[in-house]
Order: sequence, then C-alpha cells, then structure tokens
Amino acid sequence: MSLSSTVLTGILTSESVNARELPMDSWVFGLIALVIFAALAFVTASYRDVANRHRAKAEAFAARHGADHGEHGGH
Repeated sequence: MSLSSTVLTGILTSESVNARELPMDSWVFGLIALVIFAALAFVTASYRDVANRHRAKAEAFAARHGADHGEHGGH
C-alpha cells in the first residue's frame, strides 16, 4: 500500500473531526464588526466640513499673500 492511499484511507475512515470551536457565537463577530465600522463612520463624519470652519483664516491668508492663490489657497 502506498503512502498516499494510506493517508487517504486514514482521512476517509476517521470519525473525529479536529474542528476548533469559536470562543463566541458567530453572530457576535458580526456585531463586533458592525460596531467598529459604525465608530469609524462617526470619526469620518466628524471631519466633514472642517475647512469651512476656518474660512476667516483662509481669507486673511489670501489677503496677505495676494489673491493669486485663488479660492482654494493654492491647493
């Protein structure tokens, strides 16, 4: 009997499966991922419209350095 047939026979006749159990129910992993993505979405949304909070600073900079920078301050 060859090695491959011995291994194949051993796999097919084995009754116990060496599967590891998860430490939590599977839906808990989905819930953890959802909470993490929601937190990241909140952080991303908190940076919305940050540039407009400092419009007076941008206008003062443009006035000091000439109006050739345009509306976006050289970006």
